[in-house]
Amino acid sequence: MADRNFFQYLIVTLKGMAMGAADVVPGVSGGTIAFISGIYEELITSINQIGPAVFKTLPKKGFIAMWQEANGKFLLAIFLGIAISVITLARMISWLLINEPVLLWSFFFGLVVASVIFVARAITKWRLAVLLMLVAGAATAYYITQLPPVENTASLPYLFLSGALAICAMILPGISGAFILVLLGSYKTILDAVHERNLLILATVFTGAIFGLLSFARLLKWMFQHYKNMTLALLTGFIIGSLSKIWPWKIVIETREFDGKSIPVLEENVSPLSYPEDPQLLWAILLAVAGFSLIFMLEKLAAKK
Repeated sequence: MADRNFFQYLIVTLKGMAMGAADVVPGVSGGTIAFISGIYEELITSINQIGPAVFKTLPKKGFIAMWQEANGKFLLAIFLGIAISVITLARMISWLLINEPVLLWSFFFGLVVASVIFVARAITKWRLAVLLMLVAGAATAYYITQLPPVENTASLPYLFLSGALAICAMILPGISGAFILVLLGSYKTILDAVHERNLLILATVFTGAIFGLLSFARLLKWMFQHYKNMTLALLTGFIIGSLSKIWPWKIVIETREFDGKSIPVLEENVSPLSYPEDPQLLWAILLAVAGFSLIFMLEKLAAKK
């Protein structure tokens, strides 16, 4: 694992904040930000390190040795950044989703389009199998974004599964963990559990998330080690398939009541010329260009380990 000074860990924390900001937006994945900021593989590897072998180090060599083996400073910086961003930006982004959805989605649309180029550029050798993986990833992500949400459920085994699937989606570029919870019908149950401090439900979801994170990180690490180009193609496809979800101009077809608010769960993409309200086309284009340009700024930050 890379050895960093304080300033370099501050850069990692800023990248975590960018991940957190993306995770707040339904349809945008923090995993995409992790990839384009150059920390995705280290994040997966570090999560994969957390297991029985690391904890066996504690009685043998002490806490410091265990912390270093788990790349603890890196993980702490990342999750601190995510937490800061979610706490400080969640309200603002929620306000933008309600009051300025076209402008917010335009910015993220430009960012994700540039992400496709960035991730695809990391593929060193294109061949038929790689192209097929890209198509499969795009089709899978698009299919997921078109699924109708199921009815809300509070079954503990189902919530355990929801937590596991949502955290897997959260670290996959292109797929939003929050959107998966909406599709599974678990979003309101978990949101209510947070407000009501229902420790049983929260512990169940958290345990599922830990199980999913540790299991999925091992699979991703294995895929990167043995089939890196095909894995990159699959992730590129996921990002391409998610573009329909973050198209700026959309008409709401169905909503659900979550925490006293109407949240869109089924939407139809339309042309800006067919948008029933002000399409804000000039500002939308400018913000899309800004989001697109931000990727290359993050690419420069990625060089600062």
